[in-house]
Amino acid sequence: MRQALPLLQLRRFPAIRRRRLETLQVNLGYRCNQSCVHCHVNAGPTRTEQMDPATIESVLDFLAASRIPALDVTGGAPELHPLFRELVARARALGAKVIDRCNLTVLEQPGMEGLADFLAAQQVEIVASLPCYTPQLVDRQRGRGVYEVSIRVLKKLNALGYGAADSGLVLHLMYNPQGPSLPPAQAPLEADYKRVLGEEHGIRFNRLYTLANMPIARFGSMLLSKGQFEAYMTLLERSFRSENLEAVMCRSLISVDWQGYVYDCDFNQMLGLPLHVGGKPRVKLAELLGRDLEGNPVVVRDHCFGCTAGQGSSCGGALNP
Repeated sequence: MRQALPLLQLRRFPAIRRRRLETLQVNLGYRCNQSCVHCHVNAGPTRTEQMDPATIESVLDFLAASRIPALDVTGGAPELHPLFRELVARARALGAKVIDRCNLTVLEQPGMEGLADFLAAQQVEIVASLPCYTPQLVDRQRGRGVYEVSIRVLKKLNALGYGAADSGLVLHLMYNPQGPSLPPAQAPLEADYKRVLGEEHGIRFNRLYTLANMPIARFGSMLLSKGQFEAYMTLLERSFRSENLEAVMCRSLISVDWQGYVYDCDFNQMLGLPLHVGGKPRVKLAELLGRDLEGNPVVVRDHCFGCTAGQGSSCGGALNP
């Protein structure tokens, strides 16, 4: 869905440029076992897009040549890709930290047996979606029964050592609002999560990341259908903080889609706004081998206000909590 894109060019977002590349974020495909209303990828069980083996090889070639510190793997549910484990193991062998953007419930899907043990053995950092600590709100956003399964999976990850001090197994949770509002302050919300999940379920985790809903794709379409799009965009623009420009993720990250094309971030990926380099309309990752992107302009539109509003928002949580 791109019907929001023409409405994302009415304001003027500041120009920004790239710094040194630190994270390679790779979308393995749009297939997911869930269909969440806020999903900016429009992922779901019926999606068939999937990265092919040759493109996965180009990801590994790029990691080997560039020595980027982190590989951030996302989807859909990236674990459903048949080469997910091979990609993780080979990236780890190259010395990269691997981050798995996990919806938790996928770990109980058929064929995922042993996946949690694999992630622990490879010391994969897990960023797990849990948009609230109450079952009612989680199930409203992600589907009936999702909270119960998520808690069960979190307990399994804890049993493997995830979230424990000095275990080396990092488990972060990800929060996003239920509707067209900014996330609350990250630190006190994290304290609430730890208190409730600890007292009621004995669950531990490292950090809570808060992420603003972006006015694109499925969430953007919902805003348009309810007549809330302009009000949400006004909220984002009025909440803009210039200091957040220093920490936005697009300055040190590139996003690769399932076909191997490169974008400044995964939100631009979903809007079909490719990275601009060398005068080409779009480039594949393999074409960037040996190329320094530092100083390259970032492609911006009005949805970028979502990353710079209030405390800021990124795949690593609040920018200035």
